[in-house]
Amino acid sequence: MSFAPTPDERLSRARSDLRMGLPVILRDGTGAALVAAPEVLDDARFAALVAGGGAVLVLTGRRAETLKAPVYDGDVTRIAVPADMGLARVQAIIDPADDLRAPLKGPFRPVRGGDAGLARAAIAILKSARLLPGALIVPLIGQMVNDLTVIDLSDPGMNLGGDPAVHPVVSARLPLALAGTGRLHIFRPDDGGDEHYAIELGRIDRSAPVLTRLHSACFTGDVLGSLKCDCGPQLHGALAQMAAGGVLLYLNQEGRGIGLANKMRAYSLQDQGFDTVEANHRLGFEDDERDFRIGARILTAMGVGTVRLLTNNPRKVAMLEACGVTVAERVALKAGENPLNAGYLATKAAKSGHLL
Repeated sequence: MSFAPTPDERLSRARSDLRMGLPVILRDGTGAALVAAPEVLDDARFAALVAGGGAVLVLTGRRAETLKAPVYDGDVTRIAVPADMGLARVQAIIDPADDLRAPLKGPFRPVRGGDAGLARAAIAILKSARLLPGALIVPLIGQMVNDLTVIDLSDPGMNLGGDPAVHPVVSARLPLALAGTGRLHIFRPDDGGDEHYAIELGRIDRSAPVLTRLHSACFTGDVLGSLKCDCGPQLHGALAQMAAGGVLLYLNQEGRGIGLANKMRAYSLQDQGFDTVEANHRLGFEDDERDFRIGARILTAMGVGTVRLLTNNPRKVAMLEACGVTVAERVALKAGENPLNAGYLATKAAKSGHLL
């Protein structure tokens, strides 16, 4: 009997280890390396990692652009970590919190040539762990490191591109103040990521287009009633509009997929004068890191193949259709504009293509 972890289980363990400040091992057909998340390292572990030399700091192209660092690998850049570069400086390079006070982080010595595959994989795992996308990589050449999680990129079952399989866990009736009695379905992804929810409202006819909303979790807007965004009013408006029949997917992709901690970092940058897209880029993220393929998987599991999609975001339409869900109609959702979020909404329209 074998209890060897599956690739999904290894990936889940790697995310947990990285969040706790433990390095993990990445390997592919070309080599292997230790990978760590500088934002959660302590001085002793950082010193141990860089003691042998050869350490590299990997940044996304977005963060490198902010720092005016050359980007030779397209979407990522690799920067040599010299012996005199301490942890505090590395953390300042990946975290933009202090950029305005001390904008000059260089000079940098970019690493050119060779395969950047391990660097890209490291960034992908850090993003999936909701950590800042800046990775410390130390090549392993002949060394053996015991008791660390190993991610083998050559394993055909290893998938760092998201889109895990999901399966239903349980469903139950749930009375709702805004929409009457619904049914709440819980779906769990196979990669150990967050669970996602589907609220089935009224009586839906699966042979016809089903009114559907893909709503991403927003703790600040949905729970606290934040006025910085329009998420809470959109959620409540969608529930009311779907009371006669529809499906609302509540996807745990907080902060456009960067997580609540990084969302608060973005809010802090907005307090410094940057708009929502600029803040994400300074952190090293894209405008929107959400993956709506999980929504398509849930709809398919629920037997919903054609929808009337309640959204202002054309990207949701495109991704659902690319995943085999037919969008018969896009239904506009107008809710939640106020004087405090007018600039945020204008940025979504101008830079992210939302149809407001």
